Amino acid sequence: MNSFLAVGCLAVVLAFCGIGDRLKQMTGSSANSNSASNSGTGTKTATSSGAEKPSLTAAQQSIQDGATETKWDDQGISFKLPSGFAKMQVMKESFNYGSPSAGFLIGSISVMPSSFPAETSLDATYTQALDMLKQGKYESVRWLEIDGVKGVEWIEAMPEIKDGARRHQWIAFRNYQGQNQQLNIMVSTDGNKFEPKRDTFAAIMYSMKIAKG
Repeated sequence: MNSFLAVGCLAVVLAFCGIGDRLKQMTGSSANSNSASNSGTGTKTATSSGAEKPSLTAAQQSIQDGATETKWDDQGISFKLPSGFAKMQVMKESFNYGSPSAGFLIGSISVMPSSFPAETSLDATYTQALDMLKQGKYESVRWLEIDGVKGVEWIEAMPEIKDGARRHQWIAFRNYQGQNQQLNIMVSTDGNKFEPKRDTFAAIMYSMKIAKG
């Protein structure tokens, strides 16, 4: 598939995450991943090859221990979901659980051409997330490896409209069943409901098990 089609696919997929404006960088030289990232507690150097791994707090571990494993069979992915996260809709490339009171878990799979530059795309995602951090729209950004899969994690800052959506999100790539896939996983709720759910959302995100190969 030619490079024009690959860029076109990228524009559609990344528009949802607000990083379509990185396309020109992605079709040129690889983005520089030796950038400073802010994890919410300070500034440090992070690169895609040095992704952090989740470290659960006692509260987050307790939530996981009391949760129920829920499988996305078509994609070989599972999560541990607390009570209140009811099934909404599950399809081959989308996974939706939750409720207005509990919050929402939304997973999506985008199948990219085999020639699609996943590493460059992920570097651009990270760079754009840092831009959003500087603008005050994100409260934290980092490279994060979940179950052996490297991705970019961010948590949005409080929206201007207090009951607007606020998300904890992670984007990554994997090769699965012969497909080059982008994984887009988020947990969200209204901004004015986010803080009490912060540990629950982290427990769900970090419980993810991801099939590879």
